[in-house]
Amino acid sequence: MSRLNNAPLIDAATGRTPSRLPVWFMRQAGRSLPEYRKVREGIDMLDSCFMPELLAEITLQPVRRHDVDGAILFSDIVVPLKAAGVGVNIVPGRGPVMDAPIRTRQDVENLPILDQDVPEVREGIRIILDELNPQQALIGFVGAPFTLASYLVEGGPSKNHEKTKALMHAEPETWHALMERLTPTIISFLELQMEAGIDAMQLFDSWAGYLNERDYREFVLPYSTRILAAAEGRVPRIHFGVGTGELLGAMSEAGSEVMGVDYRVSMDVAAKRVSARTLQGNLDPALLFAGDDAIRGAVRTIKDEVAAAQAAGDIDTHIWNLGHGVLPTTDADAVTRAVAIIHEEG
Repeated sequence: MSRLNNAPLIDAATGRTPSRLPVWFMRQAGRSLPEYRKVREGIDMLDSCFMPELLAEITLQPVRRHDVDGAILFSDIVVPLKAAGVGVNIVPGRGPVMDAPIRTRQDVENLPILDQDVPEVREGIRIILDELNPQQALIGFVGAPFTLASYLVEGGPSKNHEKTKALMHAEPETWHALMERLTPTIISFLELQMEAGIDAMQLFDSWAGYLNERDYREFVLPYSTRILAAAEGRVPRIHFGVGTGELLGAMSEAGSEVMGVDYRVSMDVAAKRVSARTLQGNLDPALLFAGDDAIRGAVRTIKDEVAAAQAAGDIDTHIWNLGHGVLPTTDADAVTRAVAIIHEEG
């Protein structure tokens, strides 16, 4: 029996009318919160993802402070790689950096696959669920295979993904072998989260927006589809990528109930591009620096776009979010006020 009762986020994700406008923000747990900076002081980012009490505390901090309708599991896109035994560290100011990049077929064959439990994450989820009330959903988190593959091939973050694209096109068999190697690790990490009791999941693709639709369909879509299929009928599925306005139609074919929309595409336009019946998004995170009047105006604009999409029969429901994540220097009080404004407008 579900612990949830009348949870707005889950109601919206499953096409039911929520009791209030559901809202959560990507990166709502993180550097914008002084309490986060305090508890993370002196602790490595990836280490904190494997400390049950700490990852639970960080996950819960924005729920307590901001009155959001969903907690997003504190994790990182490379956590399942780390758990599998891949040498990776998160370098402050840069991001995930690999000890050794993946460049050859032999490198791919040597890449570990996550085939064991990650009890620290499982225990963290238990702690989180004990505190959340029946209206607050816990959203699980996995990184999409293209983004993970790019980190592995480039050796770290990349502005152009040239090594990644070169491998795709010069050695497509090696690329597909890499994706076949990564997909079970991602599914394994998702499975343990579902077994531990998450209420929904998001597949997050940081770098898919650097691809054209043709390449996305050939090199990425089959694997994202397989990952989302692992959660079918078990938890509502959210799919989001950064800068993916031109890929929304293809991405929605992967099979999620909810499609995330970034701030570059209006909600009514996005609704015509997707097959999902629920959209998520898409307040520009920079507007959290612009004051309450600007936020309120943007919220009303997005609300009108959603209403137009609903009137046209393109979508049924909407989950509020940013069109990417909370920026690190955002005033935490501005986040709280934005959530309150969204709830008020409902």
